[in-house]
Parts: sequence; structure tokens; C-alpha cells
Amino acid sequence: MSAEQNVEQVNAVHARYADQLMRYPHVVGVGVGLAQEGGQYTSKISLIVMVDRKVPLDDLDPDSILPRELDGVRVDVQETGGFSAI
Repeated sequence: MSAEQNVEQVNAVHARYADQLMRYPHVVGVGVGLAQEGGQYTSKISLIVMVDRKVPLDDLDPDSILPRELDGVRVDVQETGGFSAI
């Protein structure tokens, strides 16, 4: 799959699931971007789910755990803190 096709696929998954993902606890945003591994950006285009803070899986209700993948697209959870308008 070309990089352009990959971006199109991730954009389609974003359009399909963004509203649903925003309903999860701690989620403050959903976008398309580069995944992170070990705090470093990779070259992998992914669905990015931004959270105010990461919570250990053991502390989450099973229904509150974000999926790792949607329709074959990686879901990368990134801690961003909260957002506010000034």
C-alpha cells in the first residue's frame, strides 16, 4: 500500500470512528498523525487518540479500554493533557 493510500485509509477510519472514540473517558481529541514508540515518533501513519492522561489498563473498566486497531488501522493513544480555549 502506498503512503497516499495509507493516509486515505486512516482518514476514512477517522471519519468513521472519531465521534465514538470521543465518548471514551479521558479522550480529548482524535486525529491522524504519526504513531509514537518509546516516546519517539515513528514513520507509521495512525489514528491518534489524545488523552488528558494515560491510565493503567488495570484501573479501567473493560468497556473503557480503547481499541488497539480499527478496520486494520493502528490506534495510538498519546497523552496530551487537556485542551482549553482562551
